[in-house]
Amino acid sequence: MKATRNFRRPRVLIVGCGDVGMRCVPLLRPRAHVFALTSHAERSAELRAAGVTPLVGDLDVRRSLKRLAGLAPTVLHLAPPEKSGDDDRRTRALLATLGARRAIALRGAAAPAVSPAGRLRAGLHSIRASWAQSETAGIVPDGVRQPAASRAPVRLVYASTTGVYGDCGGVWIDETRAPQPANARAKRRVSAERQLRRASARGSVAASIARIPGIYARNRLPLARLERGTPALIDADDVYTNHIHADDLAAILVRLATHGKPARVIHASDDSSLKMGEYFDAVADAFGLPRAPRITRAQAEERIDPNLLSFMRESRRLVNRRLKEELQVRLRYPSVADFLREEGERKA
Repeated sequence: MKATRNFRRPRVLIVGCGDVGMRCVPLLRPRAHVFALTSHAERSAELRAAGVTPLVGDLDVRRSLKRLAGLAPTVLHLAPPEKSGDDDRRTRALLATLGARRAIALRGAAAPAVSPAGRLRAGLHSIRASWAQSETAGIVPDGVRQPAASRAPVRLVYASTTGVYGDCGGVWIDETRAPQPANARAKRRVSAERQLRRASARGSVAASIARIPGIYARNRLPLARLERGTPALIDADDVYTNHIHADDLAAILVRLATHGKPARVIHASDDSSLKMGEYFDAVADAFGLPRAPRITRAQAEERIDPNLLSFMRESRRLVNRRLKEELQVRLRYPSVADFLREEGERKA
């Protein structure tokens, strides 16, 4: 019986299965066979131990991605862009691979003309059905390919960044705000988003985009920075930052895989409204560390590493109404304070 159940489980592919991807795995495994693309063969044992089927490949080497074509109807694209240029060539390579098998199938199948919007709606319906009932139509069981003429668009969730907005002067913004990337790192993310929107319009994928702020968790806190005494900005010069706990982010990404709207952007952010220095102070107080010394922006320009300083030049606060109303997500940690309170109770 167990083998039969495994045979009928839908497939999910995680591209870029780092810390957040590994947090997605236990949410996915009860209802799906999870695959993960990794460019580090030495991680295969770790992935297998977590119940994941590893696939060794590199988004920078397109020929290594051939096994991904037609593999899974749902993809979590969590891999970052490359570290140079303004174009995200990794997303371009992934889309080309995912679209290759579908393009061959569609060329060989006679079908009535359907609008891009209609194809996306049909694809989303198919993926939702496959997750809701493993016995219904729309499933791609392990070891079985869908008939060529019935393949729906791949359901793809992309982990982007709120850095695409650039500096917003600390005002509240929602997902309708136009991106204004201020550095090459953010420009590559905008490149990826545009590629995914175009692919969604063509019907080759049905992509939802999560714009993600600063991720934190017990293993992702600025403790080393506080211990080193790295300065923060004085309140008058400080910037608003946004946050999401890594476990909440994993739940959001998995939720997007079944309930996200194609070509739709969602702020994957909690309810916090903190300046950067306030965040550091809260963490320092919770862990009994000295608070970060405060300096002016002019002093920071002289004393702080340029990569770190780039995050201290952008101020914004995120409206997360779509997250709550469209996705119906209830955060485990609605604010950083909720997490730190729980940590304090755990240590007591």
